[in-house]
Amino acid sequence: MTLAALFVAVCCVAYTNGANANFKGVASLYGSGTTNLRAAAAWGTLTTFAGSVAALFLASDLLKTFGGRGVVPDALALSPDFLCAVAVGAAATSFVATRFGFPVSTTHALVGALVGAGLAGAGDVRFAALGTAVLYPLFVSPLAAAVLGAAVYLALRKAGAAPGHRTRALDAAHFLSAGAASFARGLNDTPKIVAPMLVVPGLGVHWAFLIVAGAIALGGVLDVRNVAETLGKKVTDMNPGQGFAACLVTSALVTTASLHALPVSTTHVSVGSLTGMGAAANRAHWRKVGEIALAWACTAPCGAALAALAYGLLRAA
Repeated sequence: MTLAALFVAVCCVAYTNGANANFKGVASLYGSGTTNLRAAAAWGTLTTFAGSVAALFLASDLLKTFGGRGVVPDALALSPDFLCAVAVGAAATSFVATRFGFPVSTTHALVGALVGAGLAGAGDVRFAALGTAVLYPLFVSPLAAAVLGAAVYLALRKAGAAPGHRTRALDAAHFLSAGAASFARGLNDTPKIVAPMLVVPGLGVHWAFLIVAGAIALGGVLDVRNVAETLGKKVTDMNPGQGFAACLVTSALVTTASLHALPVSTTHVSVGSLTGMGAAANRAHWRKVGEIALAWACTAPCGAALAALAYGLLRAA
């Protein structure tokens, strides 16, 4: 029964991840008016799915961290109750954020859930391992993205490569960079979600990746509008050249992190690059940026609390 619940919970994590995150790579396409919401969402979902499948071959190192091994005692990390609680905590956190249109990090939700379920299950969480492998990349990435978003936009504007209007070449480059960002997101996020599912008997790694990839795509197709409006329209105003500059930074940072098995948050990178570009162009909406930052600060504690509660209920059942 617990294994079945674990399978369903992980599928829920994947679905809410797609709903909350699939649009992050393509937000600038919609926000800049380069294409409409439906076309941007379709392109983001297709390229994310491709990245999710490619993760099986290119980013499997992330499975180790998000399965809990090295973060909590091995006996607990292999417990279906623990893994199910982690999945429930992360899924519930992402679901609530998506309903309110806040682009939060599934990675942060999973890290919080690992800590909460670990403390509830063993009272022993190796925070040093989390700091080196997870927390440093997560906290540094939005700052790096903001600085680069501003720098790249200013450099492209000076070179005449970030015009305020659409051109055929700019549109092609914008779509390619958005596709690369979404591909990299699938590459980076999918192994984190697959990791808890691998204790289900008879479910091989290949099938686990395909199931998670499908659930992520489903969330991106059916439930993307709230977060799309926030990312595309409410963080900053942008024209096509500005949107392309932010997208270029997002794709470069997330791809680099994925290939080096660094679990950065596409949310943080995307919002960071949009904010940096918006600040450089004097078009950022700082109140909305502050609201998003507050949601980020609540993500890990919320995941931890819900996972600890789920673990207690599962053990009592």
